[in-house]
Amino acid sequence: MIGLTLAEIASATRGSLVLDGTGATEETVVDGLSTTDSREVVDGTIFYAKRGEFTDGHLFVPQAVDAGASLIVVDHALDTAEWSRPVPQLVVEDTVVALGDLATEVIARVRALGLLKIVGVTGSNGKTTTKNLLREILEQVGPTIAPRASFNNEVGAPVTMLEVTEQTEFLVAEMGASGIGEIARLVRMARPDIGIVLKVGLAHAGEFGGIEATLAAKTEMVSDLLDSDVAILNLDDPRVASMADKTVARVLWFGLDERADVRATGIVSSARGTSFELHLPNGESRAVQFRVLGEHHVMNALAAAAAAHTLDVGIDAIVAGLQNVTRAERWRMEVMGGARGVTVINDAYNASPDSMAAALKTLAQIAEPGGRTVAVLGEMSELGEFSGEEHDRIGLLAVRLNIDQLIVVGPAARRMHISTINEGSWDGESKYFDTPDAAFEHLQGSLGAGDTVLVKSSNSAGLRFLGDRLGELFS
Repeated sequence: MIGLTLAEIASATRGSLVLDGTGATEETVVDGLSTTDSREVVDGTIFYAKRGEFTDGHLFVPQAVDAGASLIVVDHALDTAEWSRPVPQLVVEDTVVALGDLATEVIARVRALGLLKIVGVTGSNGKTTTKNLLREILEQVGPTIAPRASFNNEVGAPVTMLEVTEQTEFLVAEMGASGIGEIARLVRMARPDIGIVLKVGLAHAGEFGGIEATLAAKTEMVSDLLDSDVAILNLDDPRVASMADKTVARVLWFGLDERADVRATGIVSSARGTSFELHLPNGESRAVQFRVLGEHHVMNALAAAAAAHTLDVGIDAIVAGLQNVTRAERWRMEVMGGARGVTVINDAYNASPDSMAAALKTLAQIAEPGGRTVAVLGEMSELGEFSGEEHDRIGLLAVRLNIDQLIVVGPAARRMHISTINEGSWDGESKYFDTPDAAFEHLQGSLGAGDTVLVKSSNSAGLRFLGDRLGELFS
C-alpha cells in the first residue's frame, strides 16, 4: 500500500484513533498490506477485525498483534491489557466498509499520478482464469497487481486494490457478487478504465433470484463506465451482448462470431490444451498454443487479449502471456496423474451448469483412443429453485456425450445419477456414493490404463480433495 498517515487513514474511513500508550501519533505513516485473516499478518500489516457468520475477528486481535500488525481496525475500542505490545486502534462503524473506503482512497490517490490503468473482470464463469491470463500478459509490460486465488468479493477485492503503489501500472480487479449492487460497489471503489463481462449464466442464480437478476447484477460492471472507458463484451452470449445498450463506454467485442473484434478461428482441442488462431482488431493474427485445458477457456483467452490490446500491448506479448499459463488455477481443469496410463483432471473448485457442461464436453473431446472417460461429479451449489432440473440436465448430458462411467457423489447431486439410469438409450453405467471416501475406494480399484477422469463439483462438495487423492494415486 502507499504510505498514509494514521490521520489520513482515519479520515478516509471516518474512524477514530486510539493511540494511548502506543508511541504513535496522527502523523505516523502506515504502508503495510491489509487482511482480515490473523494468520496472514506480518510486520506492518493492517488487520481488520471482521465479524463473520461463525466467528469474530476481534477475538483474533492478540494473535495479529503478536504477528506484527501496525494498525488494528475494530468496531469498538478493545482492552489492550492482554496484548503483547500496544498497537494503534482505528474504531469504525463497520470494518468491512472501512476496508472498502480505504481502498477507494488509495486507488484515487494512485490514479491521480496518471500511471495506473485498471481492468475490472466479472462474469458467471471464467473470472479467475481471465484474471490470471491478463496478469501473465501485463506483467511483461509493467508492474501489475492481480488478486490471489478468487479474491473478488467485498473483502478480497479491496484487499487486492490496497496492494497498489505509486509504481503500479496495471491493476486487474476480479469482481464477483451474490446480489444486486455488489459489483456496483466494487466498481465505485476501483473506477476501472476497462470493464470485461465474460458470461451471464446460472452460477449463483439461487442467491440472485434468477437469471434476469444475475444479468442486472453483471451489467453493473459497464453501466457506470465513462465514455472514455472501454466495455469488453462477449458477442456470443446474447445476455452479455445486450449490455452494449447499457453503457456509454466504447464497446469492444470478443467471441467466436466472425463479427467479433477479437476472435478465434481454427480451434483444436486435445489433452495437451487448445490451439487456435487469434485475430485482433488491427488485422494482426497469430497462432496460439494454449495449454489451459478445455475449449471453453478460449473465450477467457480472447477476453484477456482484448483487454491487453486495448492497453496497447503488442500481439507478441499477448501470445507469449497466453502460452505461458499452464492451468486456469489450482483445482480448475488441473491435469494430474499420468502413471499407469490414468489422467486425472481436477476441476472441483467451482461448478455451475455452464462450467459443468463445458468440462464434460472437454472430457469427451480428449479421451484417449481405446480408453474410458470417467466423470466424477458432485453438487452444483447456489442454484436455488433451478437445482433439481439443472442436475437432471447434466446427467442427461453425460448420456448424450457417451461418457463411459459416471460416478455421482453426495446426496445433493443424486438426481444426476437418477436421471442417467432412467435414460434407457444409454449403454454406460452410473454409480452413486454418499461420500468422497466411498467413491475413492471404488475408483482406486476400477481405474486402468487409458482412463481419463474428470472430477467436478462446487467447492462446498469437497470433491477437489478427492481429485487430489486420485492425482496422487496415479502420480
